[in-house]
Amino acid sequence: MATPAQRRDPNSRHKLLLEGGILVGVVLALIFLAPAMVSSFRLNLLGRFLALSIVALGIDLIWGYTGMLSLGHGVFFALGGYALGMHLNLQLPDGRIPEFFSLYGVTELPWFWRPFYSFPLTAIAIVLIPTLVAAALGYLVVRNRIRGVYFSILTQATTIIFFNFFNGQQRLINGTNGLTDFRTLFGINVNSSEMRFAVYVTTIVFVALAYLLCRWLTSGLFGRILVAIRDDEPRVRFSGYDPTGFKVLVFAASAGLAGIAGALFTLQTGIISPNAMSIPFSIEMVIWVAVGGRASLVGAVIGAVLVNFAKSLLSENFPEIWLFFQGGLFLLVVLVLPDGLVGWVRTQGKQLWVTFQLWRRRLADTSPA
Repeated sequence: MATPAQRRDPNSRHKLLLEGGILVGVVLALIFLAPAMVSSFRLNLLGRFLALSIVALGIDLIWGYTGMLSLGHGVFFALGGYALGMHLNLQLPDGRIPEFFSLYGVTELPWFWRPFYSFPLTAIAIVLIPTLVAAALGYLVVRNRIRGVYFSILTQATTIIFFNFFNGQQRLINGTNGLTDFRTLFGINVNSSEMRFAVYVTTIVFVALAYLLCRWLTSGLFGRILVAIRDDEPRVRFSGYDPTGFKVLVFAASAGLAGIAGALFTLQTGIISPNAMSIPFSIEMVIWVAVGGRASLVGAVIGAVLVNFAKSLLSENFPEIWLFFQGGLFLLVVLVLPDGLVGWVRTQGKQLWVTFQLWRRRLADTSPA
């Protein structure tokens, strides 16, 4: 993962080793300590929120580092969820089709469902379908140099189109009801404790892999070009780089991460519906990143987990007014913590370090010779 410059710099290598050690420690703690410290219900919630942190990493990649604010990532999240949901719905005896088809008089499985009998093809579709959709959309938008608020509006319009389309497909994908009633995966009951723990561990592994991928993309020359595009795209063009390819690539990569997140979340919640494509949910994803801290991959993960846990706890204890708390949290971040929680911690850490250095110098100057 290290760049040539980092390999030449011992301090950078030590920093990477430290970061890798912390990452391994966190993964091991989540796998071995968390199950012993929290109830099975809270552990299941943690698994869901960690799945959501994968899509948060993708949004941080395109918004925090590249300056592309997407308000439509719910589309890619739902596409990954639907791909896995279709495979789970097909875990039936030979000759049978999902039960919801009978409600609409469908007696033969639609042709586009058939590839999802195969898990390997399903796994490819979970990543490939969102990636291709994002690459096509990104190329059409970025090629015409549409950026800023206009890019955000177009991604939001895409969300509306996909939401209405999926919502109206009752005969093909159960429309507004979505896909549910998942029973087995690899012949194992998806609701069994063994399967739930296996999915939880798998989610942790994918969070770590997604973090490493984003860390690699934001390092070295490629990462510096992404930041330059965010800060001054015209100047990047004048420097001889075409931002189109970079922006399309990171947008497609973030969509692929959203697809993986959607599949893992669907497996843990037991349902995927067009609501995952709704505009509010896509905006929530941006809030997670804003709370954790833009251009901070760790902040994206922390923001997704903390905001969703806070949402869960507040909705349990204050079911009538918890939305006001959520809105207040967002206002607090925008007005008081514009760099998010991680940015605030970094700022306070730097100030403490400067204060420590000043006091050390004063003590050194006043000490007797």
